[in-house]
Order: sequence, then structure tokens, then C-alpha cells
Amino acid sequence: MGIRIVLDCPAAGQSKTIRMPKFSGRVYFSYGQKLDFRLTTGGLVQPAVQNPSDPNRNILFNWSEYTLNDSGLWLNSTQVDMFSAPYAVGVQRADGTTINTGHLKSGGYNAVINGLRGQSGGWGGLVQTRPDGTVLRALSPAYGLETGALPASVLDDYINRVWQKYATATLTVTPFTDQPNTKYYGRVSGGVMNFTNSSGATVTSFQKPDASSVFGCHRLLDAPNDLVRGPISRTLCAGFNRSTLLTNPNQPDASSANFYKDAVTNHYARLIHDRMADGKAYAFAFDDVGNHESLVHDGNPQQAYLTLDPLS
Repeated sequence: MGIRIVLDCPAAGQSKTIRMPKFSGRVYFSYGQKLDFRLTTGGLVQPAVQNPSDPNRNILFNWSEYTLNDSGLWLNSTQVDMFSAPYAVGVQRADGTTINTGHLKSGGYNAVINGLRGQSGGWGGLVQTRPDGTVLRALSPAYGLETGALPASVLDDYINRVWQKYATATLTVTPFTDQPNTKYYGRVSGGVMNFTNSSGATVTSFQKPDASSVFGCHRLLDAPNDLVRGPISRTLCAGFNRSTLLTNPNQPDASSANFYKDAVTNHYARLIHDRMADGKAYAFAFDDVGNHESLVHDGNPQQAYLTLDPLS
């Protein structure tokens, strides 16, 4: 991220207008106390609440991410790192109409927190509170693994079943919606999933991932900005997080009705999507596979909005 904008939140029912530079960055907001930003020789130190000694650990805050350039505005609400103070994003188009996303259903904030606490398998460990018990946020599963709040083995059963299935079956990946004839075929051999193209040539291979690779969509599921491995890895990452790889050998699965049905799944993402008013969220890095992310975009934006919603 190139720039961060920090502002005092308006009072309840009020608004505040700021001018945004053409850039890619974040807008942070906090409640009750300003965030503590510091500089090092390497640049700005962002809040990192997975670190118990971070000065912002006990502050309720959140942020939105945006890109504004000559091609327009992309603005999203994100839960990739954490689920916290709820808000929605919106944009006004040249014709005066507005689009928005990110609103929770009534009672959705508490429902996500309580859902995690009630989910077996250690998911309640993602919830962070102040010493007085006030709920501040739920860490993403990736950070839950990093801090030990979530067991490292939390996805092992599902990952093992996927690797076993595709030792005797073929996983077909069609990564580009506008290129339906571009397909890659995955089979597991010797513990490695090899992908071939339509000519039978091996184009990339994946070692069996661990939970960190799945939740973070990195490491053993690294997705370089290319036209082969990256798109295949994005699709695999989405399939693992949504637990669709066993039920559908043709990926990506387009229907959200099929997501999170296995008992071993990304319950953090499941709960967040379930409580979103429009079902859209950015609950993991490649939640945009199939356009299930909470994003607004317009090529000629007139105004953009962050709407801070109740903590309920």
C-alpha cells in the first residue's frame, strides 16, 4: 500500500468529507482513541494486532482499501486480516446513482463473533478482547495460525482428502471466465499435484499445502502475477477455503450455494459471508475468484463513501 489516510470519525449520524489522492492506499478509522502510527527507516509501521505488544492492540479500529487512478475507483471493505468494526463502501456514479456493499445483516456483527466462539475446533481463539472483555475483533485464520490461536492442523483432514481424491481423478481448472477454452488438468502423483495443459505438457506443480498456505493463499499456494501458475493457484486457494474441491472437479465453482458445506472449512469466511446483507465479503485473499468480494468500482466516480455501521 502506498498511502494511509487517518481522520477523526464524525459523530453518530454525521459525515465528514475528505479529498482522496489518485493512489492505492488505505483509509483507517478508530473508536475512542487515535491509532498509533510510527515511522522506521523502512517506512510506515502499520497496526499489527496479531502482535500482542502492538500499541494498537486494545483499540477498536478498521480500514478500507482503495485504488483511484485515471481508469476509475476500486474501493473495498476487507476482512482479509481481521473482522472488526463494521462498515460499508459505496460510490456515486456520473448519473447520480450509487452502489454499495459491505453492510451486515441486522445483528450480524455479534453473530459472527458468537459463531466463531461456538464453532468447535478452536475457532473461538480468533476473537480478541480488551482486558475488560470488550470484543475488539476476530483475527483472520492466517493470523490465528501465526499466533497459535488456531490449531495448525485445522485443515489437515480436508487437504488430505483432496490430495487422495485427485490421485485417481482429474481436477479441471478454467481460470479465466472470458477464456472458457483455456483449461488445466490436475492429478496427484508422488504427493505432488501436477497441472497439464490441453497438449498434455506439465505447466506447474504444487506440493500438498498446509493450512497457512491455504488461508494466506501463499507459500505452497503462491500466486505469481503470470498467466498460468498464478491463476491456477488462485483457483485452488478459493476451492480450499470454500471447500468445493471434493464436491466439484470443475473449478472454480460458480455458485455460492455450494460454498463452506464441508465440516472442515474456513469457518471465519463462512460466518462473515453468511451475515453480509448481499453475501459479499473479502474474507480471504482470493475471495474475488468468481466475484464474491465486497468491492465497488466505477470508471467515472463522483463521490465515494465509507459508512460506519453499528456494533451489533
